[in-house]
Amino acid sequence: QLQLVESGGGLVQPEGSLRLSCAASGFTLDSYTIGWFRQAPGKEREGVSCISGGDGRTNYADSGKGRFTISRDNAKNTVYLQMNSLKPEDTAVYYCAATRGVLFRLCVLWPHEYDNWGQGTPVTVSS
Repeated sequence: QLQLVESGGGLVQPEGSLRLSCAASGFTLDSYTIGWFRQAPGKEREGVSCISGGDGRTNYADSGKGRFTISRDNAKNTVYLQMNSLKPEDTAVYYCAATRGVLFRLCVLWPHEYDNWGQGTPVTVSS
């Protein structure tokens, strides 16, 4: 049984930082591509960042480029999303997801390409 659990969300002021975690169980995380996605109320789910299984290449949406960093700790079987210089428009529920469909290549930020999803962790950026 494959399972992903997100944590680390919360309320933060503009220009603040959060570190989200995606802990995997039931599979070896580094053999899967992992993506971070977010969904704000009334909006489509959008890709934020991803890290490829096999070679660890990363990809970022323009919205977070230069502010967000994705990383993987194989010993802890966990993927992280470090978010700095947060803006109110970053407010959303953040999800991690896994797929084996883009190994050893640049990962993609299309939600439909991912098969296994966590339950999400909410992030609110407000003063």
